[in-house]
Amino acid sequence: MWQKNLSISTAYRRYIVIFVSITVQTQNKKYPDEFKQETVRQVIEKGHSVPDVAKRLGISDKSLYYWICKAKAPLSQSTEQEEIRKLKAELKRVTEERNILKEAAVYFASESKKSTRS
Repeated sequence: MWQKNLSISTAYRRYIVIFVSITVQTQNKKYPDEFKQETVRQVIEKGHSVPDVAKRLGISDKSLYYWICKAKAPLSQSTEQEEIRKLKAELKRVTEERNILKEAAVYFASESKKSTRS
């Protein structure tokens, strides 16, 4: 009975060691930015499927989907940031115009009161 438990434990330990080594190997892969950009370009511009490109290049589908999302995010963010910048500039301009008109109205109101008194 003891021998059976020992063999199961040893097999289990081997499995753990293999699983951990495979996980560490796949998680520690660093890909150059040029590689990531070209891989994303194959999917976005050339229309290849994500699983096909991932399999050909030996990367996981999940990594490629992540790279694609990351590549698309800055474009929408920069567009939104640009729109926010334009709207802030327009708000500043309109606020200045309003303040000038208020000052002009006050000035002309005081001038008209002065002219009616004399």
